[in-house]
Amino acid sequence: MKVNVEIDCSPEEARRFLGLPDVSKANEAYVDATMKAMQGVGSFEQLQEYAKQLAPMGQMGMKLFEQFLSAGGVGAKK
Repeated sequence: MKVNVEIDCSPEEARRFLGLPDVSKANEAYVDATMKAMQGVGSFEQLQEYAKQLAPMGQMGMKLFEQFLSAGGVGAKK
């Protein structure tokens, strides 16, 4: 037997329902610090080196960062 349940809720509602902590302030601080640090980056190579130093999740973090860049983020102009 297969049962599908579809729930329509916001990410915030899902987070609360699952009992996960609210890390939005920590995320904002991390993003702000990252954006400020990347403002001084002059080339794509410098940006990649900086990302390697940051990489909080190792390779998975790097993949997410690369997706951000390919989507038109910082460093897309060369």
